[in-house]
Amino acid sequence: MRRIILPLMSILLVSCAASPSQYVALSFDDGPDSKITSEILDILKEHNVPASFFVIGQNINDSTAVLMNRAVDMGCEIQNHSYTHSFMTQLPIEDFVEEIRRTDDLVEKYTGIRPTLFRPPYIDHNPSMHAAVGHTFICGVGCQDWEAERSAQMRFDDIMAQVKDGDIILLHDFEGNVNTVEALKLMIPELKNRGYSLVTVSELFRRKGVSPEANSGYIYTNVLGY
Repeated sequence: MRRIILPLMSILLVSCAASPSQYVALSFDDGPDSKITSEILDILKEHNVPASFFVIGQNINDSTAVLMNRAVDMGCEIQNHSYTHSFMTQLPIEDFVEEIRRTDDLVEKYTGIRPTLFRPPYIDHNPSMHAAVGHTFICGVGCQDWEAERSAQMRFDDIMAQVKDGDIILLHDFEGNVNTVEALKLMIPELKNRGYSLVTVSELFRRKGVSPEANSGYIYTNVLGY
């Protein structure tokens, strides 16, 4: 049998090509906002990456629905962040269920797609909430970007110091949050430079072969359970 000897460079290229990809998901809470959400979508479009938007139901109207549909057309997804952004554990369970239903209904009304993921405001949750709805609960790696005094550079540095394969990155697109817009301009190129592919949260689960169970009681910061 004739032996085939590949040059070292060819072996390295084959090895690199076979390596599994690293994936992370960008996600945004508290929108849709007519200005900040729009600016974030502009940046996502520029870099050709999707994200997941966890929306507050009472922020959805005919005007902001245009932004949700723009996001969906770009390959983004719209998920649930409650209707009023209250502390969910302080509500009777029937009121919590109504918060989820109202927001799901509005997202479906305007986009035709019903949410399957829920990020509780203030990451305030308990077992009764998990048992009451069929959504997967989402947290994420954050940078305290709701604090106005934190500069874009600080937000960028915090995320890049923590991020790892399978992470859900938690940011906010509420009114006036311009430092997160500026941080995002730094973040996306650096994530790509580090070898990360950016996908939606739902796609992140699929890419990593994870099928989260409904009513599991678990809240995900990393889809691999880290």
